[in-house]
Amino acid sequence: MILRRCLAAAGACLLSLSAMAAPGPREARGAPMGQFDFHVLALSWSPGFCENSGSRSPQCDSGSGLGFVTHGLWPQYEQGYPSFCEPSGRFVPQAAMADAKGLFPDDNLARYQWRKHGTCTGESPSGYFQAVRRARELVRIPDGFKGLDSRSQVLPSEIERAFIDVNPGLRPDMIAVSCGRRILQEVRICLTRDLRGFRSCPEVDRDGCRAGAITVPAPR
Repeated sequence: MILRRCLAAAGACLLSLSAMAAPGPREARGAPMGQFDFHVLALSWSPGFCENSGSRSPQCDSGSGLGFVTHGLWPQYEQGYPSFCEPSGRFVPQAAMADAKGLFPDDNLARYQWRKHGTCTGESPSGYFQAVRRARELVRIPDGFKGLDSRSQVLPSEIERAFIDVNPGLRPDMIAVSCGRRILQEVRICLTRDLRGFRSCPEVDRDGCRAGAITVPAPR
């Protein structure tokens, strides 16, 4: 199984510091609403997030059993991305939070994602959360991540390949793996603006993890 293999050659796991230090996409705070080129669906690997952040969020509680969870749906430019497009951060009504039910690991994350990214889509809070749900339904999680019961060492390219194999139409230039301290953080998948399929995203792909072999912690 892909998630249980250890690499034999440690030397193959190293990259130059210059490659690892490449700058990420540029953030454009307060950009005009509704002006963007495509979406990124960010799926956080909950055990990796919890291990790296030390978060006390309920998603990090022992026994939560969470694997991939929705981090957010992010509007993107071909270069860079907009954020916080409505400075007041518009209040999220309870009816809209009902549309977010079951999408995010907690309501606070849902509200924050709306303020930072949802306000840039031009949608209402409810419309944004409905778009997140449509995006999430487009992507299948590989079976190898389900029921994982021990730490594994894999290459980011192997994680990408696992997603490509179960999502027809997805290619290597449409997906990126994010890591921190050589631990899997999330998988980012690029989607068309109308959320009808996958699309190429060179800048997002270049910003992916280049750390060689990374650790995939098991769910708590």
